[in-house]
Amino acid sequence: MINIIFALLLIVGITYSLLVGRIDNISNIILGSASKTFELTVNIFTFMALWLGIINIANKSGLLDKITKLLKPLLKKIFPEIPDNHESLNYISTNFVANMFGLGNAATPFAIKAMKSLKELNNRDVASNSMITFLILNTAGLTIIPTTILSLRSSFNSNYSVIGITLISSLISLFLALLLNYIFRKMCK
Repeated sequence: MINIIFALLLIVGITYSLLVGRIDNISNIILGSASKTFELTVNIFTFMALWLGIINIANKSGLLDKITKLLKPLLKKIFPEIPDNHESLNYISTNFVANMFGLGNAATPFAIKAMKSLKELNNRDVASNSMITFLILNTAGLTIIPTTILSLRSSFNSNYSVIGITLISSLISLFLALLLNYIFRKMCK
């Protein structure tokens, strides 16, 4: 649907430019947009590379394992159906940490592994409570360092004042998502 809307906007814009005799605007915009897109891509890539490198160092140094140990008591309360030393808790905590640093791309492989691991615990063809809770946790996502937003703001020479509000809003969304999940889980029993 969005593709259709975008195509219609493009066709209307080009048609309007032809009708009012401003076809030169189209070529200027196309060339200018290509340059801005390249600059934006390079800027986002550098931020992502930096944080992915930091996550990789944290993983190799064992820091992620220590964070996982710190998160396990909390995760056990959120996911009571998962056995204590099951691998899915490691995948969930690593995904959670990557999302906290705003690294959705780095978090995705761990989310897929966590879901596969949770599927092994589930004996049915429908999603288990743990799978639903993980999806909610992953979607609501607590973000401490909004990497993509910071890279976009940096490319437009804007300040980094969004960090505090991002943290507050992501904490609120995470809390409300888990609360609603808990309420619906109790209602469906």
